[in-house]
Amino acid sequence: MDEILKACETAITQCLGVTKDETLLIIADEPSRKIAYVFFEAGRKRAKETILLEIIPREIHGAELPSAVMHIMTKVNAIIAPTSKSISHTRARMEACLSGTRIASLPGVTEDILLRCMLADYNKIAVRTQKLANILSKAKKARIETENGTDVSFNLGNRGARADTGIIQKPGSFSNLPAGEAYIAPIEGKTEGIIIFDGSFGGIGTLEEPIKIEIKEGYVSSVSGGKEAEKLKEIFEKAGESGKNVAELGMGTNEKAEISGNILEDEKVMGTLHVAFGDSSTIGGLIESSIHLDGIIKSPTLYIDDIKIMEKGRLLKV
Repeated sequence: MDEILKACETAITQCLGVTKDETLLIIADEPSRKIAYVFFEAGRKRAKETILLEIIPREIHGAELPSAVMHIMTKVNAIIAPTSKSISHTRARMEACLSGTRIASLPGVTEDILLRCMLADYNKIAVRTQKLANILSKAKKARIETENGTDVSFNLGNRGARADTGIIQKPGSFSNLPAGEAYIAPIEGKTEGIIIFDGSFGGIGTLEEPIKIEIKEGYVSSVSGGKEAEKLKEIFEKAGESGKNVAELGMGTNEKAEISGNILEDEKVMGTLHVAFGDSSTIGGLIESSIHLDGIIKSPTLYIDDIKIMEKGRLLKV
C-alpha cells in the first residue's frame, strides 16, 4: 500500500502540482473505489480540501456525467478521475477545463499500472515528449517499417503535434495518466500502406496473433488475422466508415510503461508506435466518430521527412 500511495502522491504533486490552498476532487465509480480511496488519502496530505465523489459506472467511454457532477467539477482547482470508463471526451470535462480546472483522467487504471508508470520521473518524460512533438510538428510526412511487414506512409501537412507529458499544472490543462506520448492527426485521405499490429489494440487487449490492416486513401480497406482481427472487423462495421479513418500517429515516451493489454498504458510504452482509427476531431483532425481505437506496433523503424529517428524501437534523435 505504501508504494501505491507514493504513486498516487506523484500524480497529485508532480503531475497536477496541487498546493495546500487548493481543493482536489476525486471522481470514482464502483470498479475504481479502492484506488480512488488511496488517491483520497494522498490528497488529504496535500490539498486544503479533498472531496471523494462516486458516480454510477458509465456504460461506455465518453458517456456524459450528471449535471450536478459537472457543476462541482467547475468549482474545484484540480480533479483526478480513476473511473472505469473515460471522462476525457465528455462535455463535463471540457466545461471544467474551460472554467480553469486542471484534470487528470485515469480510465481503467490498475494498481499494477500505477506502480509501474506513476513512479516514473515525469519531468524527464515531459522533456523527451516535447522534443518528439516538436519533430512531428515540423514534419510533412512520416513512414513506418517493421521486419514483420509494416510499410505505411502518412501525410502530416502543417498540423501541429501534441505532447502528453503528464505535467498538468496550467489552469484548464488536461491529460491522461499515466502519460508519455507525442501524437499527431495525419491529413485525412492521405495514409497509404500496410500495418502489422503486434502489441495490443484498443477494445481487444493484448494480441495473441498479429492483426494486418491495409489502408487506402486514409481509410481501412481490409483487416486480416485470427479471431482478434474478426472482432476488430465487427467493431469497424458497427462504427461505420468514420471508424475506419486513420486518426492518429503516436509515439510512446514512458520508459516505465509495459504492454499490459490496457491501452491507457500500452500507448505510452517507449520504443513503440501507435496508430489509431476513428475520431480525430479531438486531436486536431476533421473526422468525428463514435470510436477512437489505438493499435500498438512493436520494434518499429520510423522515418520523419526521410530522416530515421527510430530504429527497431530505439530512439535515435532524443
